[in-house]
Amino acid sequence: MDARLEIYDEKMSKAIEHLEADYAAIRAGRANPHVLDKLRVDYYGTPSPIQSVANVNVPEARIIQIAPWEKSLLKEIEKAIMTSDIGINPTNDGSVIRLVFPELTEERRKELVKDVKKKAEDCKVAVRNVRRDGNDSFKKLAKTEVSEDEIKGLEDELQKLTDKYVKDIDALVEVKTKELMTV
Repeated sequence: MDARLEIYDEKMSKAIEHLEADYAAIRAGRANPHVLDKLRVDYYGTPSPIQSVANVNVPEARIIQIAPWEKSLLKEIEKAIMTSDIGINPTNDGSVIRLVFPELTEERRKELVKDVKKKAEDCKVAVRNVRRDGNDSFKKLAKTEVSEDEIKGLEDELQKLTDKYVKDIDALVEVKTKELMTV
């Protein structure tokens, strides 16, 4: 691959990684510890991820159990979960916090699928913006030392990259939609 294309490939790849991280946080009726990834608790004045101050495990298909290493963090973790957009009330028994994931309704599944498709569309826009930036930079090269044929070749390669990433996004949407709609 041409070195001038690699930076755009990397940017498109980062957009896909971001989408995958977003999808990991969308719960599909099963307990997934990744729903806690964006939550932070105050640990001696430092906002820290829950996974770094507690043991997080999934003892059953729809339960996440959080066992903080220090009992003083129970209230902090509980507060972080309640103020988040997870939509689940934690139960605190004094030593561990449990999150019980209810079975998703058909309506909620359809809402989540819409959200999945919206995130995918945003990711496609990001990929296309990278393509546009690449094409703009190639046109600037035309004013200097590069031939028009070479510019056309770079633009074609960038379009192939874009098509590949859009296809990858569609595949991710299909997998996540199937996961969400499976009861």
